[in-house]
Amino acid sequence: MQVTIIGLPGSGKTTVFNALTGVQAETGFSGGRAAPNLAVVKVPDDRLDRLANLFHPRKVVPADVTYADVAIPAGAAGEGTVAPDLLAQVRNADALVHVLRAFDDAATDRPADSWRDLEELDLEYAVADLGVLQKRLEKLRTTGRHGSPSERDANALEEALLERIEPHLAQGHPLRTLALEDDEEKRLRGYRFLTQKPILVLVNVDEARLSQAAAIEEEGRARYGGRQVDFVALAGKLEAEIAQLSPEDARPFLEELGIAEASRGRVIRLTYALLGLFSFFTAGEDECRAWTLRQGATAVDAAAAIHSDLARGFIRAEVVTFEDMMACGSTAEARRRGLLRSEGKAYEVKAGDVIEVLFNVAR
Repeated sequence: MQVTIIGLPGSGKTTVFNALTGVQAETGFSGGRAAPNLAVVKVPDDRLDRLANLFHPRKVVPADVTYADVAIPAGAAGEGTVAPDLLAQVRNADALVHVLRAFDDAATDRPADSWRDLEELDLEYAVADLGVLQKRLEKLRTTGRHGSPSERDANALEEALLERIEPHLAQGHPLRTLALEDDEEKRLRGYRFLTQKPILVLVNVDEARLSQAAAIEEEGRARYGGRQVDFVALAGKLEAEIAQLSPEDARPFLEELGIAEASRGRVIRLTYALLGLFSFFTAGEDECRAWTLRQGATAVDAAAAIHSDLARGFIRAEVVTFEDMMACGSTAEARRRGLLRSEGKAYEVKAGDVIEVLFNVAR
C-alpha cells in the first residue's frame, strides 16, 4: 500500500512525513525537487507482538506501508498548472494525506487558512481529472465507434459514464462525492482519478493548539467529511521529534502531552479504515507475519496474498480467531477445543484471523 503525502509549501508535509516514518528528510521546499521522498514503515500491531511471544518464531514480519512525500510548487495549486509528472506521482497512491497548515509561519506572508488550502488542492485535482476524462471522451467519440459489437457496447457504457461525471468535475467537485454503483467505481479505477482516491485530511497544528485537536477534527468531519474522507489533527513538528525516540522514551512525553497514540499508528489505522483494509496473520515456529487484505476478501484471496502457488493449489484454510488463539495458547489446543475451523475458498476472512493454508503442490 502506498500513501502519498501532499500539501502546499509551508504546510509542514515533509515534517509530517518525518513524523510518520522516523526518517529525517530535508524540510523546506527547494522549488526543484523532482523525486518524492519515500520510506517504508512497518505497521505497528500489538496482536503480532503477542503472537510472536506465543510462538517464539525465528522471524517476525509486520505489514508495511510506503509513504511518499510529493512537493507542489508555490502558487501552482488551484491553477491547473502543476506539472503532469508531479500529478503522476500522486496518481500512484492508494490513498492521500492532505496536510493543511494551521499554524503561523514567519517564513511566509500568506496567512494560515486550512480551508482555502484544501479547496485549492481539491480544485487542482479536479482540473487534472477533467483533463484526463476529456481526452478519453474525445477518443471514445472517434475510435470508440469501431471494433467488435461487444467492444462498441463497452465503449458506449464507458462514454455514457464519463459524460455523466464530467459536469461534476467541471464544477470542481471530487468524484468521491458522486453516488456511483460498484461496477461504475471499478470501471473508473483504471483512470487513477485523483479525486476518487480516499483522503485523510491532516491538520498540522502547533503545540499551543494541540488541546483543540479533537474539536478541529469534529469540525472538519462536519464541514467536509463524507465517504472515504476522514480528519486528524496533530502537531507535526512535535511528532517528528518524538519519532526519533525509542517507544520507551517516547511514552512519557506522549502521556505528558495528553496524546493517546503516536501519529504513526493512528494515521496508519485511519488510512486502513478509509481503504477498507485489515490484517490477518500466519503464525508458527518459523515465522509470525501480518498480511493485508481488503474487506470482503476470501480465503483464496488470503492464500494469494501469501503466495500465488497457495491460491492455485488451494485445498482449505484452517482458521482460528486471534482471541481464541491467545486463549488456547497453541494451534494444537485450539484444534482440541474445536476452535480451529476448516474453511473453503469462499470463506470471508475476518480481521485478526490466524490462518494456515493447506494446498496441493502438484497443481
